[in-house]
Amino acid sequence: MTVSILLFLPIVAAVIVALLKNGVAKHAALFFSVAQLVIALIFLSKFVPDASTQFAIDAPWIPKFGVYFSAGIDGISMVLVLLTTLLVPIIILTTYNHEYNREGAFYGLILFMQAGLLVVFTALDGFLFYVGWEAALIPIYFICALWGGENRIRVTIKFFIYTFAGSLFMLVALIYLYLQSPAGTFDLHNFYSMSLDVKHQTWVFWAFFLAFAIKMPLFPLHTWQPDTYTEAPSGGTMMLSGIMLKMGIYGVIRWMIPNAPLGFFHFQTLVIILAVIGIVYASIIAFKQKEGKRLVAYSSIAHVGLIAAGILAWNIQGVQGAMLQMLNHGINVVGMFFIWDIIIRRMGTQDTDQLGGIAKVAPRFAIGFLIIVLGTVGLPLTNGFVGEFLLLKSVFTFGAGHFGNLVIAAFAGSTIILGAVYMLRMYKKVMQGETNPLTATFKDVSGVEKFTLCLICVLVIALGIYPQPILHISEAAVTQLVNTIGAKFTM
Repeated sequence: MTVSILLFLPIVAAVIVALLKNGVAKHAALFFSVAQLVIALIFLSKFVPDASTQFAIDAPWIPKFGVYFSAGIDGISMVLVLLTTLLVPIIILTTYNHEYNREGAFYGLILFMQAGLLVVFTALDGFLFYVGWEAALIPIYFICALWGGENRIRVTIKFFIYTFAGSLFMLVALIYLYLQSPAGTFDLHNFYSMSLDVKHQTWVFWAFFLAFAIKMPLFPLHTWQPDTYTEAPSGGTMMLSGIMLKMGIYGVIRWMIPNAPLGFFHFQTLVIILAVIGIVYASIIAFKQKEGKRLVAYSSIAHVGLIAAGILAWNIQGVQGAMLQMLNHGINVVGMFFIWDIIIRRMGTQDTDQLGGIAKVAPRFAIGFLIIVLGTVGLPLTNGFVGEFLLLKSVFTFGAGHFGNLVIAAFAGSTIILGAVYMLRMYKKVMQGETNPLTATFKDVSGVEKFTLCLICVLVIALGIYPQPILHISEAAVTQLVNTIGAKFTM
């Protein structure tokens, strides 16, 4: 069994679902997404947690130009495959109470987007990686433009310009590596074996960095994100925040640092500073947000900034923390946007000043909301704690012995305090206090909403109590990659 079944099933499913009528399409999309999750779990059951690449396919695609359909799964990819196949059915469940025009097209685009994401997370060929990258972006443009809010066209154009520019930088880097390859291929491991000088690695590093920093996003390339998250339909926002931004994080681990280690090492402190600035800046902006979705959007920038800082410190704790936190962040941010989707549909507003007292009339909703908030702020025994601990430890390890770097690490640690303050403040304003004429009519969750909220809360608690299985999956692959690439910093 090869990874190809994971890559092609959602494409076939997308075509089938797109042809179905409203009312049937969502059920078919859920069926295919659950089937995809089952297949991923079968791969997991057969996966050997070492540093090898497994379930590989390597078939000629355009051999004249050194392009092969080469994909496989190692410990790093496995975590991202699980993230993608787990969150897509949850995201589809969160949309069950929505009514969409051209429902088949909406869910078909989500499944096609899933296919592109899985290609990105498993590709071992640079050209295939780029194709998957673009294939994942195209559906979200249409989802935002066709089903987004009133400012969707302006926001989608801005999103397109940012992401298209980033894709071009990445394409330039991939073509340059291909031209320098003695074997004349886009093979990832062939790229790893090349020995470019510092000057050329620096150009490759910055080309990759711009592409991946836009996608995550990192300061100061983040300005597309809050508007897009706010205007996109809830399902699109969840796909973007829960899974798609992980493309950029994964790209840093798999493509940027290993392919340009000397360029990265030369600018390591600078890019860590940018990540930390993003943490503090986004947290301060989040304090001032009255719109729930925008607050969550800025919170996401801060949390991703910490993930990026941990990776850029380039030690085993940081990359392992990033692997765990990518999964945890995906679960938590989907949960937060689901919470706000419920509030907006019931109340017709996301202005926190107009809300309050909801816990009095919706206790089940209040408990679910609180669990997700606590996971987001990294309370011990919730999923966010262990990942953030490893990330902070990695940044402080990087800063050890140098006062300036210790200051950077201290600012990175501020995400825990700042995040707790604005998240708990938001919860208090929305859920506590007395009800008003608007919130007194709030109906508690039931049916699909209750099931989905419970599922997310179970994941938050389960991964907080016992995260070891996820860390075990990626440990060998991360250790080998970090040690192998780290040895090149002094060459």
